[in-house]
Amino acid sequence: MAVHSSLTAACPKLRLVDIRPHAHNGESYLMLRDPLQLSEQQLLIPQPLGAVLALCDGTRTPHDVAQTLSLYWGASVPTVLVEQVVEALDAVYLLENERMAEALRRARAAYRQAPCRPPLLAGQSYPAEPDALHALLEGYLAEARRSRNGAGHQHKTVAGLLSPHIDYPRGGSVYAQVWEQAAAAAQTADLVVIFGTDHYGGDPFTLTRQSYSTPYGVLPTALDVVDRLAAVLGEEAAYAGELRHRGEHSLELVAVWLHHLRARRPVEIVPILVGGFHHHIAGGTAPANDGMLNRVLETLADATRGRRLLVVASGDLAHVGPAFGGEPLDAAARAAVAAADKELLQWMQQGDAEGFFEAIRRVRDRNNVCGVAPIYLTLRLLGKLGGEVRGELAGYASCNADARETSAVTVGGMVFHPA
Repeated sequence: MAVHSSLTAACPKLRLVDIRPHAHNGESYLMLRDPLQLSEQQLLIPQPLGAVLALCDGTRTPHDVAQTLSLYWGASVPTVLVEQVVEALDAVYLLENERMAEALRRARAAYRQAPCRPPLLAGQSYPAEPDALHALLEGYLAEARRSRNGAGHQHKTVAGLLSPHIDYPRGGSVYAQVWEQAAAAAQTADLVVIFGTDHYGGDPFTLTRQSYSTPYGVLPTALDVVDRLAAVLGEEAAYAGELRHRGEHSLELVAVWLHHLRARRPVEIVPILVGGFHHHIAGGTAPANDGMLNRVLETLADATRGRRLLVVASGDLAHVGPAFGGEPLDAAARAAVAAADKELLQWMQQGDAEGFFEAIRRVRDRNNVCGVAPIYLTLRLLGKLGGEVRGELAGYASCNADARETSAVTVGGMVFHPA
C-alpha cells in the first residue's frame, strides 16, 4: 500500500467514531463506523491493532506509535504497519485533517440542500410502503387494546410522553401502549418537541433545520424555534454534529409513530439530539445548575408558549450484559435491573427530574440508561410550561440483546399529565 508522505510526517488524530467488535472468517476485528457517514465504507481493523487507534491522538507520528507499541509488546513493530493503518483511516475520513474537513463541508451542503432528511430505516426496520407500515403499526395498536381487556383510559390531558426508540419487532408492544394513550394529544398538537438520544455524539444539544420525512410524508421542522435555540447555543455548537441526524434512529422511530397517530397529517416538530450527562455523573454536578441547559429550556418554554405542544422523550432504559461490556445476565441480575428500572419509573411518575437524575448518578449509571438526558429534559421542560406533572406508566419490557439471551435492553412507556 502506498503511503502519503504528508501522513507519515504528521501526527494523526482519530476523530470520534463508533468502534465495535466484529468476527469475520474466524478472526477478530474492530469495526469502525463513522457517525457522520462521510464515507459509505466501514473499516475493519485486526483487533490486535486496536492499540494503534488509541495512540493516534494527534501527539505522535506513526514512527512514535510504532516505537511505543514495540516497548509495550516487547517485540519490534514496523513503522510501515502503523502507516498502513493510518492510510486506511484517512481513506474513509476518520482522521481530523483538512481532507476530512473538506468531505464534511461537502456532506453538510448536500444534506442541507436535500428536500428533507430521508427515513434511514424505512425498508429495513419497518416497511417503506405507507400502507404496509400502517398495517404493521395498527397491528401493534390492536394488540395493545386487546391487552387492556376493554379497560378505558382516564381522560387526562397528555402534555408529554416517554417513548422507546428500540426497533419495532422488540419494542412494538410498548410503543403501541404509550402512543395509544397519547393519541389525542398527538392528533391535536400543532408543535411537537422531540428530545432524542444522540448515541454517537457527546454534544449537549445538536440541532438541524432539515425536516424529517417518514413513509407517510414530511414532518416540517419549526425553523423559528430552532433558530432561537441556535442563537442561544451559538451556530457552531448547535450544528457541529448536524450530520449525525442522518444516521441516528432515536428521532426517526418516534417520528414515524407520531405521523401514524396523526393519520398521516403533518405537524411541525423540533428535532433535538441530546448527548449524555456523563460529565455531570462523573463530576458529581447537577444538571439543574448547568447554565447552558437552563438557557435552552427557558428559550424552548418561551418559544413554544401558547402552542398546542406535545413534548416527547425518545429514550430506552437499561443496556446490560456482554453486548454492552457487562457480565452475562442471570435471574438475579435481571431482577436487579428490573428493580433499578422501577425506581427510575417511580421518579418519572412523580414528575421529579432531579430525583430521577440522582438515582442515575448515585450508581454512576451502571445500567447504561440511554434515555437519561431526553427524560430529564422532558420533565424539566414540562415543569417550566405548566407546573408540576405526573407520569402514568404505559408499558415496560425487557428485550433480548444477544443470541445467547445473556444481554438485554429494557424499555418503558409513560404519559405525563399536568398535576
